Amino acid sequence: MVAEVGVLALQGDFARHQEVLGALGCQVQPIRYPDQLANLSALVIPGGESATISKQLDSSGLREAVVEFARERPVMGTCAGLILMCRDPGDKRVQSLGLLDVTVTRNSWGRQVHSFSTALELHINGRADAFPAVFIRAPRVQEVGPGVEVLARIDGEPVLVRQGRHVGVTFHPELTGDHRIHELFLGAIT
Repeated sequence: MVAEVGVLALQGDFARHQEVLGALGCQVQPIRYPDQLANLSALVIPGGESATISKQLDSSGLREAVVEFARERPVMGTCAGLILMCRDPGDKRVQSLGLLDVTVTRNSWGRQVHSFSTALELHINGRADAFPAVFIRAPRVQEVGPGVEVLARIDGEPVLVRQGRHVGVTFHPELTGDHRIHELFLGAIT
């Protein structure tokens, strides 16, 4: 069975996620309206500008639909997507979806000119492997709840987390050519 995966396409880097998911054999749907979630197996919330995406979730009617969707199916958020998924985004302009028990600080790795790439140690399936991570105005995870598993760190700080079927990533795995994080996420589809 081919998974049908949606990528929230309100703002941000949704096209690159669509390309990666397509390369992994998924049927991919850009999501702009609540009724488009109905037949999906999973959803990706891409990076972009979290306050803008938060407003667009409300104006499109998607906020409640995404929360309802996440009760049964996996959601992955990268960069701004993680900010939207966390318990406390640390910014009153961003209304949380409350899908991950973490708190974050927006743009905490620096401004656009401070973007960087680095290899980090990815812990999946009992193995530790190097993964090329691209950080662009990335959030920092400040606090992790007891039900959250940290799958990668940089300088001791969590940058990839999983709670149940949901995955949160501070960086941009869709920009690397390494699809292991998307594969990890797709593994939560039942």
